[in-house]
Amino acid sequence: MSNHLSTALLKATATSALLLTLTACDNTGPNEFSIRITNLTHGQPVSPPIAMLHSKHLSFWEIGEAASEALEKMAEGGDGSALLLLKKNNPQFQADAPLLPGASLEFTIKSDRYFRKNLSVAGMLVNTNDGFSGLNGVELSELESGQTTVFYSNAYDAGTELNSELTGTIPGPADGSEGFNAARDDVTPVVTLHGGIVSADDNFPNSTLNYADKFDNPVLRIVVTAM
Repeated sequence: MSNHLSTALLKATATSALLLTLTACDNTGPNEFSIRITNLTHGQPVSPPIAMLHSKHLSFWEIGEAASEALEKMAEGGDGSALLLLKKNNPQFQADAPLLPGASLEFTIKSDRYFRKNLSVAGMLVNTNDGFSGLNGVELSELESGQTTVFYSNAYDAGTELNSELTGTIPGPADGSEGFNAARDDVTPVVTLHGGIVSADDNFPNSTLNYADKFDNPVLRIVVTAM
């Protein structure tokens, strides 16, 4: 056998061994997770929460960057289906009802054969113009079976709609009006932490919101348990 052929075979064998090692590493640990989401606010319903397992290369949003149209639809109208369509074949979950203040929602989600183990969760604070909360690609691969980790998520502003709080601009029960609008008119056109609301009870008589709609951070508690 020639030296050239021997070298090629050695390289091929080494490459195959590396690929097998990487595959084995990806397949370690639990692939199913129990997720419990609790709405910590006093009076802010959250639109039906969505969740997805994905690779680390996907982001639902980036602080300081303009929101995607998919995020805008969720943050303005509470419809998370466009975010799920970003990776429609990924393991995912969508609730069938809003998460009311003080209530919890529990479900399981299972990683697929590609062992995607980054978790994103999102839901709109529906008595706002474009407020939302959730997790953006947190890593779960370090969790061992039976282990639990707890995340607390803040309120974010999508930067797509002015926080006017005016009648006709809020899709939640405080107003029941317009949701998603493709026009963008926010003074800060990027995703930021939400500054909160200024309700009619705060001497802003034009607001359709009241004191019960106010919120502090964090707004969601998300408990993840590896099965």
